[in-house]
Amino acid sequence: MKLPINQFRFWAIGLVTAWLALFVLVPNLLVLLTSFLTRDQIDTVALPFTADSYVRTMDVLYLQVLIDSLRMSGMAMLVCLVIGYPFAMCIAKMPRRWHAVLLFLVILPFWTNSLVRTYALQFVLGNKGLINTALLGLGFIEKPLQLLYTEFAVVLGLSYILLPFMVLPLYSALEKVDERLLHAAKDLGAGPFNRFWRITVPLTSPGIVAGCLMVLLPAMGMFYISDLLGGAKHLLLGNVIKTQFLNTRDWPFGAALSVLLIVLLGFMLWLYFRAMRFVSRQGGINDSDF
Repeated sequence: MKLPINQFRFWAIGLVTAWLALFVLVPNLLVLLTSFLTRDQIDTVALPFTADSYVRTMDVLYLQVLIDSLRMSGMAMLVCLVIGYPFAMCIAKMPRRWHAVLLFLVILPFWTNSLVRTYALQFVLGNKGLINTALLGLGFIEKPLQLLYTEFAVVLGLSYILLPFMVLPLYSALEKVDERLLHAAKDLGAGPFNRFWRITVPLTSPGIVAGCLMVLLPAMGMFYISDLLGGAKHLLLGNVIKTQFLNTRDWPFGAALSVLLIVLLGFMLWLYFRAMRFVSRQGGINDSDF
């Protein structure tokens, strides 16, 4: 009986490893290699190896795009955190029989393509959209507000699409919070805010970091949100990468920007593991220092 289980484990891990190596590791290595090649008008890329593409990423123009991209993605991340944390806390506090229903409602938007949902937001934010029509009908405004093709529309679109990615890790972290710690703090005189700030937030910091990670970095690459809701006036880093690969045909520079995004991902993962280590140091009710 032991041998079949070991064989199953070997093949399961082997298949996953082979899949990740073929479709994740190899493409990323090719991107890294391409970033050090030279642009060629005929063959797209050619020798010699050079670091010129990385030098170009330091150009003020692209640094500004990176800063703007980080700013808009960061705003979307904060919106998702502010909305998602109380929502995840409500789910965790509900009777367990409701958890599956509420989590199903969270992931329900995934059944519709994000591009279709973005077009739906165009209908809501347009000059003749739902919001402007309602405000004009109620007499609050005399002419339509410019909501579409603004930075506000881009941040709203990113928040709308990525909110479930914030809620799910937060719910997972909040569900694991030991209620006995909160009861003990209450018995010792800690108020609701102190219990939340000194116990709940530190214990859920891995979920907070994971949620922020899952919102921030994908947001920077969602070029279609910027195209459809921002009118391509408020660029994300993904817009620049798409332009370099599809329009300008400067693959080395597009690859260098992609590597920059991967480095940012690595930095965020480092923050995540730091948060995990912080929580493990805090212990819990089973900690010997408790």
